Amino acid sequence: MSDKNPRDAFPLNTFQDVVDANREFATDFQGSALTGSAAKGLAIVTCMDSRISPLAVVGMQSGDAKILRNAGARVTEDVLRTLVLATYLLGVNRILVMPHTDCRMAQSEEAEIHATIEKQYGVNTRSLEFRTVSNQHQALEIDVNRIRSYPLLRDGVSVAGAIYNVSTGTLELVDC
Repeated sequence: MSDKNPRDAFPLNTFQDVVDANREFATDFQGSALTGSAAKGLAIVTCMDSRISPLAVVGMQSGDAKILRNAGARVTEDVLRTLVLATYLLGVNRILVMPHTDCRMAQSEEAEIHATIEKQYGVNTRSLEFRTVSNQHQALEIDVNRIRSYPLLRDGVSVAGAIYNVSTGTLELVDC
């Protein structure tokens, strides 16, 4: 008799497309020579929005940069933790914070998102901070400066901010 709960079984019927795509990907896989370091010395902090292909946006490919994603491209404690590791151990010497236009986190207030989730799904999410922004430029400046002033970040790391336009594919460089 197995101690495994049937709910722990891999839900293959739901993920079949992912498994099939991975099998196809693995047949021509060329990444085995890559290391864990960022070959181009770049880390990108960006949003989880599926319209963004961070490496393509900056003309890079697998192995060139570290990608950190979350809702709204906000600099959280976990982002700072990861950047410390990346700058000391993984070859990162440049960090680009890159939120984007038409972001859901910039279209609503915090309370409004909580209310929407509760109304539509009956779940109270108020114990979470979604970190919405009312002014993307101002939030970007705060986040860039949060990284720049973080005392545990390796000295000499360059930090910049830009807003990715999901309609045109261009970056708006922002002075922070």
